[in-house]
Amino acid sequence: MVEVELESAEQRILDAAEELFYGRGIQSVGMDAIRAASGVPLKRLYQIFPSKDALVEAYLKRRDARWLQDLARYVDVHDSPAQRILAVFDWLYRWFSESDYRGCGFINSFGELGATSQAVAGIAKAHKEAFRRYVADLVAAADAPAWLTDQLVPLAEGAMTTAAISGSPEPARHAKDAARTLLRAARADVATAA
Repeated sequence: MVEVELESAEQRILDAAEELFYGRGIQSVGMDAIRAASGVPLKRLYQIFPSKDALVEAYLKRRDARWLQDLARYVDVHDSPAQRILAVFDWLYRWFSESDYRGCGFINSFGELGATSQAVAGIAKAHKEAFRRYVADLVAAADAPAWLTDQLVPLAEGAMTTAAISGSPEPARHAKDAARTLLRAARADVATAA
């Protein structure tokens, strides 16, 4: 029973942290705001997360796992390897269309704390590297040249930032169009090499 209560309190804290950190920014949200939003007493909050830094790290790690799982779940249902690559951009469009979209939580946290927190910088870099590996696996499954990964990833990353600043999901569609062009070039490259 105690373990269930701990898990429930931890989830409520992380849910509140995700909403507040992502919505307002990490530095502008204090532990008292997390306490109020989660309904977990401050003493209990600090028993679970001894510092704000520990909470920020837990929030980012959970966000990383959820983000990558949601992306893979959406992309993996598509039939062909090329469709799976393009589906990344469709998924981004859906994400950018959410009413609370305000950019990539990892880019945002790195911008806020990357210069002063090695932990935040490391988690953000690890997330971006995991995304790159995911795209590289999609490219390899499509029998496309490795250079395609190095061009698709910045398209997706740029779309994330542009969508946040513009308040429009359209950068995902523009990036998808560019990805389609790059896929055609990759196929031509493979055909020429054969």
